Amino acid sequence: MTGRITICHVGVIMLRVFWWLLAAATVGFGGTLASMLAADWPAPWADSWPVWAISLAAVALVLSIVFWIGIIAVYATSVQLRLKIRVIGIVCGWIPIANLVALRLIIRTAAEEVRFETAKERLDRSRAAARVCATRYPVLLVHGVFFRDTKALNYWGRVPGELQRNGATVFYGEHQSAASVPDSARELTERIRRIVETTGCGKVNVIAHSKGGLDMRYAIARCGAAPMVASLTTINTPHRGCGFADYLLTNIPAGAQARVAATYNAAASHLGDTHPDFMAAVHDLTQAGCARLNAEIGDAAELSGAAGAGNANPAPATDPFRGIVCQSVGSKLAHATTGKFPLNFTYPLVKWFDGPNDGLVAQPSFPWGERFTWLEPNGTRGISHADMIDLNRENIPGFDVREFYVGIVADLKRRGL
Repeated sequence: MTGRITICHVGVIMLRVFWWLLAAATVGFGGTLASMLAADWPAPWADSWPVWAISLAAVALVLSIVFWIGIIAVYATSVQLRLKIRVIGIVCGWIPIANLVALRLIIRTAAEEVRFETAKERLDRSRAAARVCATRYPVLLVHGVFFRDTKALNYWGRVPGELQRNGATVFYGEHQSAASVPDSARELTERIRRIVETTGCGKVNVIAHSKGGLDMRYAIARCGAAPMVASLTTINTPHRGCGFADYLLTNIPAGAQARVAATYNAAASHLGDTHPDFMAAVHDLTQAGCARLNAEIGDAAELSGAAGAGNANPAPATDPFRGIVCQSVGSKLAHATTGKFPLNFTYPLVKWFDGPNDGLVAQPSFPWGERFTWLEPNGTRGISHADMIDLNRENIPGFDVREFYVGIVADLKRRGL
């Protein structure tokens, strides 16, 4: 186990010890009190009360030490406790009975994290020599709208570390958080050119999330990036737009839109964007905007393998995507209540307009390229737009996001890419 998980494991053990010591002490002192009452206490016990008081204080001290070591270790190292469970633990800690229920929740959550991460560590060690993600060309991770994806501010959660551990060389798009698709595409093309020229790698394997997929399609089709791209995998990209974006632009007053845009652009400028353009980014995500982009850049990659229609046509000789492996991924969030803010609010609206969705983008908009992967795990949780980039660092039952990306990159390696 890693150092963090080892400490968390020790914390879980200490809390379990505390639990059983508390149960034993409660039974023991309860039995003693019953004996006292049965013997017409205090007469027979009058001379021995100091011993019982000291014993009780000693037990309380031991319990306190064990508890605080355990709770501090778990709170300091567990990722899966999340803010909600931490707050529950703090609030319920002062309420009898409720504190024991909260403690069981903390122990169960942290113990499952230790089990999961230990299994992950064991898996990575077992395949370390195989370097399953050591692709011929490096991996370029391209972020979506309203985020940045530098090494210091990691948009992709634990995914890059897992890829690197399994042999991948990883770069980041590092383009602006909000701009039109053409502007972002030009930035990304220059970024790819710098990587290729600096490293001599020749090409890159691009994995692009959300709007990043549109940006990369434009970069390949119109900005000259095609010779430098070996593959493009789009993750939850709205290739046919997002009806929810159309709804917002139609129903929010123009003045309010302008204020939001000005506020965002000012904040983004302070965070490193050179020419942020909130409204241009939003308009390019609408269904009308994506229809315009698809008409402008063509959709040869979609037509040649496409969205699961099953009747592929050969790409024309002028197809800029010829020779580039193109594939897409989409996911479904099961219920609004299983999505994190703000996706729990947007999910029912997107469902109303477009059907099954990830909280932002609906299923019909995801498919593109020669292969489409639809993720709909068993259970009631589902996978949101943010889950697909491990934004919340959450271990989702039935879906290991880190292993999913390992599978994507390992497949690229098997293809010689």
